[in-house]
Amino acid sequence: MKIIGIIIGVILLGIAGWIIGTYNRLVTLRNRAKEAWADIEVQLKRRYNLIPNLVETVKGYATHEKELFEKVTEARTKAITAGTMREKAEAENALTSTLKSLFAVVENYPNLQASKNFLELQEELRDTEDKIQAARRFYNTNVRDLNIKIETFPSNIIAQWFGFKKMEFFEIEEGSVAREPVKVKF
Repeated sequence: MKIIGIIIGVILLGIAGWIIGTYNRLVTLRNRAKEAWADIEVQLKRRYNLIPNLVETVKGYATHEKELFEKVTEARTKAITAGTMREKAEAENALTSTLKSLFAVVENYPNLQASKNFLELQEELRDTEDKIQAARRFYNTNVRDLNIKIETFPSNIIAQWFGFKKMEFFEIEEGSVAREPVKVKF
């Protein structure tokens, strides 16, 4: 009888250990995904801070492009205030599109393209875009790992018991705004 009690105790301890280990792994994965999202937000804020400087630099050369500057400003505001992951991704795609339009306008102003200030801002934006892309990949990797753990048996049972929810991927258009090929017209 005593041996059966010990065996049952060991089994219960094993189950408890597995539950605790699985719970702790889920918490770790969720926190890594949140940390990765914070990294994306840091880079997005850096990008948002660069955009007004970029617009002001271009404004000095392209004064009759008022509508484009308003679109860029509006897209930036929407990206900053977006709430859900899907809204954020859509706003970022719209911002990227308007920035591409801004860079297309720049092609018509050779003096602007040669401006040291503009070139520095363009390089900073390119660097920021690279960092956003790296942070996005890191975030999506962590979200993938969390979602797999939440969906696979038997850890899905623990995830359900403790209310763990799948997280959304952050998917934006590939390609850097500052890396669009320059069109040469003769």
